[in-house]
Amino acid sequence: MATATKQPPTKDAANGSVRVEIFDQVYNLRGTDADYIIKLADYVDGKMRAVSEQTATVDSVRLAVLAALNIADEYHMLKRRTETPAPEARQRRNKLENALDEVLQDTRRTG
Repeated sequence: MATATKQPPTKDAANGSVRVEIFDQVYNLRGTDADYIIKLADYVDGKMRAVSEQTATVDSVRLAVLAALNIADEYHMLKRRTETPAPEARQRRNKLENALDEVLQDTRRTG
């Protein structure tokens, strides 16, 4: 969510830094992928603005912590989804395991 005062990010190729604005605060960040840093900064800025719209607090540190908790929740929900296979994937895995077991048993009997 852009604001009228939000400055566009600037890249300094000489030292690999990127100047970004998150919740009206300017940060000079360094990394190997300036575009990725900008994308992350925009995401965090958006989260902080969304939290600020839902709460009465104006304390930016408190907003940052609440935004971090929201981002951590998203991360862990996604991680849980990718670690726990869908029922169809579990069924397919079980069928493949059973088929492999049958082939190995046949090989042992005939070999």
